[in-house]
Amino acid sequence: MTLTRPRDLLAVGLVAALLANVLVRLTYGTLPGFPLFAGVTLAVLGLAEALAGTTLRARIRRRPGTEPVQPLVAARAVLVAKASSLGGAIVAGAWVGLLAHVVPRSAEVSAAASDTASALVGLVCALGLVAGGLWLEHCCRTPDDPEPRAPQPR
Repeated sequence: MTLTRPRDLLAVGLVAALLANVLVRLTYGTLPGFPLFAGVTLAVLGLAEALAGTTLRARIRRRPGTEPVQPLVAARAVLVAKASSLGGAIVAGAWVGLLAHVVPRSAEVSAAASDTASALVGLVCALGLVAGGLWLEHCCRTPDDPEPRAPQPR
């Protein structure tokens, strides 16, 4: 399994931004206002993943006072990390798509100004989830062997 590449997340985010922008342009007049702290849950999840990654990293590196990690636990953590970074990129793209529609109108329409603040909070929180997922994935890497392995006899 390879590490998640930021360029892949960026590509997914851009596609989500384009789709969200088209959807918002077609339906913005019928949508209710966005709550200011709509995206805070994502930041909490990102923080939890970052903390879990730090703990897991110590266990993977077998620091004194920690229990070794079962391989299945590490594999599940990598799965959660990859899903979180991808999901965060999609949601961040959706917030960018909303921002692209409401920022030009925020000086004229009060609802657009309110939605701009909500979208900025949501974008920052979604990027926090991406960061937490990438950190957790990084922490699940196994440490390099300190000594080179001798070739196996045939």
